[in-house]
Amino acid sequence: MNSVERVKQICKERKIPISKLEKDLGYSNGYISQLRKGVFPADRLAEIANYLGVSPDFLMNGEETGTKYYLNDETAAIAQSIFENKELRLLFDAAKDAPPEDLSTVHAMLLALKRKEQGNID
Repeated sequence: MNSVERVKQICKERKIPISKLEKDLGYSNGYISQLRKGVFPADRLAEIANYLGVSPDFLMNGEETGTKYYLNDETAAIAQSIFENKELRLLFDAAKDAPPEDLSTVHAMLLALKRKEQGNID
């Protein structure tokens, strides 16, 4: 089984349409099916592996090397949530370069909005 077949199999098992994977990663419609040799360029292999939550090695040869990308399952789930939600990605990206006092202010604002939404207005 080659890399393209493996991606198609994983998508089928997880009920992810290939077209969704292509769209989410910014690839043209039908890109994956057009790879006649069944091999992805290295940069795309890494993007697809990350999207599917597997290692590039697994996509290439069907075996995990034991390398973990995240320290624990909770971290992996958070990273996947950020990856799948463009609003969270935007917040995360903005927060990476923000000074600590700005992060503290935004955190307080988000907590206040959450309390308001839950009806816990002080």
